[in-house]
Amino acid sequence: MKNPLDSAALDAAIENVHHAGVPGLFAEVRDGDRVWRGAAGIADIATGRPVTADLRHRVGSITKTFTAAAVLQQVESGRIGLDTPIGRYLPELVPGERGDAVTVRMLLNHTSGLAEYLPYAYPSLKAFPVLADTGPQSLDDHRFTRFDPAELIGAGVAAPAVGAPGGTPGVYSNTNYLLLGALLERVTGTTAERCITRNVIERAGLRDTGFPTGPSVEGPHSRLYEAWFGMIDPPRDYSVYDMSWVGPAASLISTVADLNRFYGMLLAGKIVGPSSLEQMRRTVPVVSQEGRTIDYGLGLHPMEGPGQGAFWGHGGTVWGGGTLAMARADGKRRMAIAVNLQRWNRLDPSGRPRPHPVDAALATLYRVAMHG
Repeated sequence: MKNPLDSAALDAAIENVHHAGVPGLFAEVRDGDRVWRGAAGIADIATGRPVTADLRHRVGSITKTFTAAAVLQQVESGRIGLDTPIGRYLPELVPGERGDAVTVRMLLNHTSGLAEYLPYAYPSLKAFPVLADTGPQSLDDHRFTRFDPAELIGAGVAAPAVGAPGGTPGVYSNTNYLLLGALLERVTGTTAERCITRNVIERAGLRDTGFPTGPSVEGPHSRLYEAWFGMIDPPRDYSVYDMSWVGPAASLISTVADLNRFYGMLLAGKIVGPSSLEQMRRTVPVVSQEGRTIDYGLGLHPMEGPGQGAFWGHGGTVWGGGTLAMARADGKRRMAIAVNLQRWNRLDPSGRPRPHPVDAALATLYRVAMHG
């Protein structure tokens, strides 16, 4: 059998990530009708409560795939043009020549040249992603801040451009996806969150996925521990947090089972049509927030496997939480993995993250999950 689900290897791999330094993590891997679910470590350092594979989790930028799917549904219905300038829809948010030059597609694939607003919302992250000059103080300052998306977009639009519209490599920026949320609101007459819930989450039959209604994660969940490159020691719990700082770019809450269901249905053409899916998988080079150049489509990116073809999906981080969900192009092999610690690497004198045993252990878990 090709790519069998090796439960013993998966059990060992997930335990190794915990022993390498992640307090708790959980995952689901599917191969056709076969399913493996696993968990290792603890969900709450104070009580010792164990993690389980059914916990709800903040999935960060995986939200972008859901937002992109909702936008492409509106493209299919004729309400949005993929290559139409954003200034035609939102002239007050992206005015003038830039509004005429930046298209919806450029927002989706991060080639708009619009800068990231995060260093403006969180002043102690001022030089992010140049990590040597950052600090975590703003994370506490804004735990309960209710950000106005138009103000965040305004900060990203007003900041110096990070590239020419349509130029490559693009630069990953949450400003793009807040604009897509505003676009959905403009063309549907409802909030982006409601539009995505009705047209994507409910269409996919996801019962444990939704946008937060307050700063807490509803239902069983893990605490989320942020280390900020060793500057928060011991790591601090940020599981209670107002997520208006990312909205339709990264605020979604889900489970590993729901994520596998979603990406399986998306790649099977059950969320958007085949031509939209083809557009989503058309990639350009984009510089990620970690400074690596990756291939990026419309809210999707590939991970190549040795001889197995591409897996498609997305990763996500929030303060304290990380998730990766990937499905093979045929949708049969799927994995979703969630961890409750972020930015565990300490920095070297030049401000670059030092290698950490967690990195190698996670890479092994991904490999076993995707390729057996």
